[in-house]
Amino acid sequence: MALERMRGKRIQIGELAVVVGAGRSGLAAARLLRREGARVRLLDSNAAALDADRREELRALGVEVQLGEHSAAQFENAAMVVPSPGIPVAGLADYLPAQATGGPEVLAEMELAWRYLEQEPVLAVTGTSGKTTTVSLAAAMLQTQGYAVFLGGNIGTPLSEYVLSGRKADVLVLEVSSFQLQGCTTFCPRVGVLLNLFPNHLDYHKDMAEYTEAKFRLFRCQDEGDLAIIASDLQSLAGKFKLSVRKHWLRSAERFSQSNLLGAHNQYNMEAAWQACRFFGVSEANAARAVAAFRPLPHRLEKVCRRQGVLYVNDSKCTTVAALKVALEAFTQPVRLLCGGKFKGGDLAALRDLVREKVVEVALFGASREHFESAWQDIVPMHWYSRLEEAVQALAATARQGDVILLAPATASFDLYKSYTERGDDFRRIAGGLA
Repeated sequence: MALERMRGKRIQIGELAVVVGAGRSGLAAARLLRREGARVRLLDSNAAALDADRREELRALGVEVQLGEHSAAQFENAAMVVPSPGIPVAGLADYLPAQATGGPEVLAEMELAWRYLEQEPVLAVTGTSGKTTTVSLAAAMLQTQGYAVFLGGNIGTPLSEYVLSGRKADVLVLEVSSFQLQGCTTFCPRVGVLLNLFPNHLDYHKDMAEYTEAKFRLFRCQDEGDLAIIASDLQSLAGKFKLSVRKHWLRSAERFSQSNLLGAHNQYNMEAAWQACRFFGVSEANAARAVAAFRPLPHRLEKVCRRQGVLYVNDSKCTTVAALKVALEAFTQPVRLLCGGKFKGGDLAALRDLVREKVVEVALFGASREHFESAWQDIVPMHWYSRLEEAVQALAATARQGDVILLAPATASFDLYKSYTERGDDFRRIAGGLA
């Protein structure tokens, strides 16, 4: 396999790099840039983003920390700007001079780290849903085959942390978001996987066309020696991007009969992971062993408990309408459904037939009740509660033996919770405390 890759410009000693966002990704980027001799300015619009100990630690490393409202002066003379995922580049436009007039290069933390890798091959997965499960399955398959694996990216551990660690993995398995891909110019996986594409993050992206373009950037630097695994229903769309890479059109299969994962969509995720790992020589037998041993990830159709014959399932990671469709299709039992939160867009009315078939009651909580009520009010009993706990208790009072109480909000969590994980943890606590 040819492992030499085109990589973008590295920062030069003494040049100024501005990192925007003091989360884990931003902190990793700042440390990597300091290691390479850059002057680093770390910004965060949240004045309370870092405690005093962390600020002192960064200053000891030579990182200049500025918290609070951004200004154009903070970006003057910067050679490079690294916004953390989730910070729209368009939102920085007022502070940055145009690149055409000598402005800074704007790139994602993942692109930055890519430029400092040696020869480690990358398996990267993107898509609207299923990314985390698929990369976790792929990592398990590769490990069962005997490979040393780094699993990171959007799943939690920034690629810059791997570069800084000094460890050497045989394969890097990365979950990649549209936010990250928008800031990638030379990032090039040996295997790239696009699982699916549905409306999402339209509160961040200008429109669906921009979101789609970001996802297909995963393949833009690949050539005929690489592999692109793309959902078969995207074949026509993929043609518009004139990809020069070898392609595999992904379809679901019933290849792995021994699995602890719920739903047909997880058979699809298993197949995606297997097709990606075949490229690296993983045998089907080892892939099957990895699947059989794999346990569901938290907050993804996670069986929490059973109370009086009622199964409680936590799918707090269900943050889109498309993910809600997948969740409902996973069950044959009557579903009592929990929805609500910060609505990110999507056609709830398109799920009317599925809701009518699968759902016996809906309990809404928090924000966005108007979206759900206007779509489903006339087809299923529906009530609204200000808090998740009240909604769960209401469903528990009416549930019958054999029912499923399913948290599948179809929204972001930011009305009541800091993250989908906090929302899922609260559901676990509530369900566990029911008499």
